[in-house]
Amino acid sequence: MAELIDRYTYRVFWSDEDDEYVALCAEFGLLSHLDDTPEKALTGIRNVVAHAVQLNREEDIPVPEPLSTRRYSGTITLRIPPETHRALAMDAIEAGVSMNRLITERLTLRP
Repeated sequence: MAELIDRYTYRVFWSDEDDEYVALCAEFGLLSHLDDTPEKALTGIRNVVAHAVQLNREEDIPVPEPLSTRRYSGTITLRIPPETHRALAMDAIEAGVSMNRLITERLTLRP
């Protein structure tokens, strides 16, 4: 089981509201662990996840697949307002690129 929990996606951040570090696991969105150091918070959430995996298995509940092992097609289908679609099409034409390329470039820009 240690190998499975090693593949899950964890995040640790400081919470002013809690005055502690919060650790989360993306695959188990309802689980969290608070602690006074980031290291303890990470260890804590890993223990919580290990316990959740064990309980799920004992009760024959499917265990979430780690994000790191999922396969993605690279295709996203989404609905946007017609005005946004029109504006993107115009921007793409003006830039001389496909709308797919324009949107991909905009999505990969990081502030």
